[in-house]
Amino acid sequence: MQRRPLGKTGMQVSRLCLGTMTFGEQNTEAEAHEQLDRAIAAGINFIDAAEMYPVPPKPETQGRTEAYIGSWLKQRGKRDDLIIASKAAGAGRGMAHLRGGPRHTREQIHQALDASLERLQTDYLDLYQLHWPDRHVNCFGQLGYLPGDDSDATPLEETLGALKEAVDAGKIRAVGLSNDTPWGVMRCLHLAETQGLPRVASVQNPYNLLNRSFEIGLSEIAHRESVGLLAYSPLAFGVLSGKYLDGQKPPKGRLTLFERFSRYTSELAQEATQAYVDIARGHGLDPAQMALAYVTSRPFVTSNIIGATTLEQLDANIDSDGLELSAEVLEAIEGVHRRISNPCP
Repeated sequence: MQRRPLGKTGMQVSRLCLGTMTFGEQNTEAEAHEQLDRAIAAGINFIDAAEMYPVPPKPETQGRTEAYIGSWLKQRGKRDDLIIASKAAGAGRGMAHLRGGPRHTREQIHQALDASLERLQTDYLDLYQLHWPDRHVNCFGQLGYLPGDDSDATPLEETLGALKEAVDAGKIRAVGLSNDTPWGVMRCLHLAETQGLPRVASVQNPYNLLNRSFEIGLSEIAHRESVGLLAYSPLAFGVLSGKYLDGQKPPKGRLTLFERFSRYTSELAQEATQAYVDIARGHGLDPAQMALAYVTSRPFVTSNIIGATTLEQLDANIDSDGLELSAEVLEAIEGVHRRISNPCP
């Protein structure tokens, strides 16, 4: 599988990354290990996790995802062949079960990192990401930035300083952002340049055929500053496979099981999804593979984070890596986008 540079770190990551947020909720430990084995056998060397996983986040399951990856790493060995990423939760978002309310303070960054390393049974992380900003910011589908009270937000200087300490201690190799904005990325780059703090290598934000908002401001930054996108939700919670169209509710589907995931279920989203599914089927393509191939092909994408609950889904997602979309298909996709632009930002 083709690999791409992770920012300016010198690390090379597979252009498909295995997302793991189902491990510990929709997937057992044995199933998680099977997915990891299958992904590595296919050439994936990049695995993404987070301290708050699995989702939906709950006190009784928090940390299971990293623990399942850790037990697999202990059995498998060859840790240095892999690029392992995780994330530290930010302020708010109903995470009181994490340290009484997670923050990106110096103290909490070190606490979160050490706990993740212990669960993962490794001495270091290749990439450590801030899961969402401590400051008030519009993310997770919120549109229209409205200034909020940031008086209690952790200064980025403190957060990046703590990450520098972890880099210097050999606990992390590189740092990244997630669910962040053009201002956030550029501010972090400025602090890195002027204060000798770690330079962010990537930004992990949502990107899919129903949500191409990354293109508006962040794509130019990704290109010019070598801070590539780690695209999450490339199938919009599975919606772009078409399996939820016409009121279908597959029994093990995430949107069937968890009502909180409503970001990609509006009437406009269904209309756009039907149009994309029709394009795929009209060209003899699997809708999910077409949607994934589109994300992977974008020049600002470093890696496309795929996730699955079954090995069959995982195999199909991995097979998208060999799909090159024709000019005709790409133009048809752009036609839908011009008509229904970003229905689910």
